[in-house]
Amino acid sequence: MAYWYRALEMEFSWASGQESPRLLLPWLLLSALWAAGRGQLRYAVPEEAQHGTFVGRLAQDLGLELAELVPRLFRVASKERGELLEVNVQNGILFVNARVDREELCGRSAECSLHLEVIVDRPLRVFHVEVEVEDINDNPPVFSRPEQTLFILESRVPESRFPVEGASDLDVGANADLRYKLSPTEYFDLDVKRNDEETNLLELVLKKSLDREEIQEHRLLLVAIDGGKPELTGTVQLLINVLDANDNAPLFEKPTYNVRLLENTPRETLVIKLNASDADEGINKEIVYSFSNLVLDEVKSKFIINSTSGEIKVKGELDYEDRKLYEIYIDAADRSPFPLTGHCKVIVKLVDVNDNAPAMAITSLFSPVQEDAPVGTVIALVSVSDRDAGANGQVSCSLPPHLPFKLASTFRNYYSLVLDSALDREATAGYQVVVTARDGGSPPRWATASVWVEVADVNDNAPVFAQAEYTVSVRENNAPGAHICTVSARDADAQENARVSYALVERRVGERALSSLVSVHAQSGRVHALQPLDHEELALLQFQVSARDAGAPARGSNASLQLFVLDENDNAPALLGPAGGGARSHALARSAGAGHVLTKVRALDADSGYNAWLAYELQPAAAGARSPFRVGLYTGEISTTRALDEADAPRQRLVVLVRDHGEPALTATATLLVSLVDGAPSPKLSARASAGRVGAEASPLDVNASLMVAICAVSGLLVLTLLLWGALRCCGAARSEGACAPGKPVLVCSSAVGSWSSCRQRRPGLCSADGPPKADLMAFSPSLPQGPTAADNAKMEELKKLSLGNVTLEKGEVHINKFDIGEKLKIALKEL
Repeated sequence: MAYWYRALEMEFSWASGQESPRLLLPWLLLSALWAAGRGQLRYAVPEEAQHGTFVGRLAQDLGLELAELVPRLFRVASKERGELLEVNVQNGILFVNARVDREELCGRSAECSLHLEVIVDRPLRVFHVEVEVEDINDNPPVFSRPEQTLFILESRVPESRFPVEGASDLDVGANADLRYKLSPTEYFDLDVKRNDEETNLLELVLKKSLDREEIQEHRLLLVAIDGGKPELTGTVQLLINVLDANDNAPLFEKPTYNVRLLENTPRETLVIKLNASDADEGINKEIVYSFSNLVLDEVKSKFIINSTSGEIKVKGELDYEDRKLYEIYIDAADRSPFPLTGHCKVIVKLVDVNDNAPAMAITSLFSPVQEDAPVGTVIALVSVSDRDAGANGQVSCSLPPHLPFKLASTFRNYYSLVLDSALDREATAGYQVVVTARDGGSPPRWATASVWVEVADVNDNAPVFAQAEYTVSVRENNAPGAHICTVSARDADAQENARVSYALVERRVGERALSSLVSVHAQSGRVHALQPLDHEELALLQFQVSARDAGAPARGSNASLQLFVLDENDNAPALLGPAGGGARSHALARSAGAGHVLTKVRALDADSGYNAWLAYELQPAAAGARSPFRVGLYTGEISTTRALDEADAPRQRLVVLVRDHGEPALTATATLLVSLVDGAPSPKLSARASAGRVGAEASPLDVNASLMVAICAVSGLLVLTLLLWGALRCCGAARSEGACAPGKPVLVCSSAVGSWSSCRQRRPGLCSADGPPKADLMAFSPSLPQGPTAADNAKMEELKKLSLGNVTLEKGEVHINKFDIGEKLKIALKEL
């Protein structure tokens, strides 16, 4: 124990710079205490302690290293008289910095403490320290006035009682526990009682009858002694004037009246109506009510009494926070020349109403907050207070819903604003956090304080293209450097994390590098074709463009581009068969009737769409001659328009013009020499005509046999092609980068109106390095002129059954979808 005394002496001397009296050592031994509950650090210090008085080893009790105090910005903050206590940041000792007066801090409150916030940064930590200020007996009892005057009738009987105002002591506890002594006298005794409010009720008790003729005035000394050590005293002179008159004094119904009154009671409100009675008659029975001379001026400023009715009303503004209780001494005197007076006491207790809103302060704001900050990060400190009492002074804090924050209670009326869920700057760049403090009154009162919490960006978002896949087109034979399209990607991050640059994802296109065909501008995303493109060589080019931000580490994403090379009409129709190499001779019997099919002109166009849609025209014959032949506009079939007669020339020269639908159109011509002969048609021509029309000239057995052979051949080739295509597609996934993924078929032509037509269908799934495979689509609208006959429709139905679903009927049209399985198959299909 001697060691601790000596250590405390050295600590006090070091902190204050002077020798400490040993009388303070017991106080110092009680100065460092840990409170139960939330880990609050609690110390005690006596009031009136001098500058430098040791309070406690703050840093050591908090578990902080002395070497960390300065680098971590160790400091003490207090919202109530923060200059009273100070901490030495070199050794972490808390000491008294200025004179501490408990009565000035807390008045007569039973508890008096200084609440400190100990804050250290890097990382931020907050400790709550409570320093209890202990009362010492430094205030003597005090009477409100140095002399009290009482008027007592000489006729008053022994045991009569007369109220006397007691003393007050600013100290608390035992130091404010008063006892009284009255100077010795044979006429009076002092009776002290405790009422329900734990205050002393002093009364002078008459022991012996008074005689005004013997003694007109009595002077007594009343001494008040407190319970402190050492004791302190206060005195008041009692001047008793003996009156000569009345037999009976007015009497109140009871000596003490208790009234409860709301603090916001308006002026002129009735507090109580007193009623005193007097057994005398006449003028001695008439009573006048008044405040006793014991009533202070402060009380008179708050209340007023009607001298006739005894009504006490509110005169001034009442405030529970200023004063909670008023003791009003009332005298009731009769109107005798020598009046007798009755006494009572009205105790007015103010009831607190919720007339004070909470006060709130937000400190130590940590902003901006990284959007990847962990849950539980402390954002700010919140402190609240309310001057009201009871439930009216109990404050709770809340936040608006749907915020990623919460309030954590760290100590009484202290909260921490902490992160409750993950942040996303791209969704919300900042939050206006409004903290609402609400008391427990009815109705409650509240106050708000707002703070802006900014969310700092981290590179957690990759650039996102406006479209995951771009489908664009360019006409073939484009100029080098032609602008194709512009890709755009947006990064939801900010600043450098959102700065996007573009680049091609390099791959091989056949034997060439992708970068030799197209390029992309790094900043603008503009895609250019570096050289002219050829639709017949490369109808579809698929590649990827990457977008990468400038964050660390960088993030990126890709977008796919499908570049369709649109066809230009740069290929003229090409005739097939003997007609392509010169004139073709045919023999026709003169007996052939109208509608007899002579032959069929066949042609193909290397272009696509309308550019490959061919129409056939028969050039006009010599002037004045009407040709007995015609050609199908889209079929190329040459047939007779009427029965031949002797007037027709034996040799007919037919010139068929084949024209595509391009702009401008390209043409080719086929020349046919027809010899008219007598007799029946040749078997070959009859069979061909029968195959085209299935007329009455051919037998049904021959027609069905030809049809079945053609259907079986087509179906077999179609099944074989499907098998080969499925195998190539399965192997496509294992190919090099130059292979293209299968895609949705794209129709790049229009059907003819009311006729058979041939056009192309592009399937982007095939590799564009070798040019996309082609498939023909044959369509017919039976509702329009020049359509096939009912027999042809029956053929299509049979073909649909045998071709495994590749023949479809849509809106009255028959569609036969087939792959490029060779020129012979095309000719066979056109034969059908």
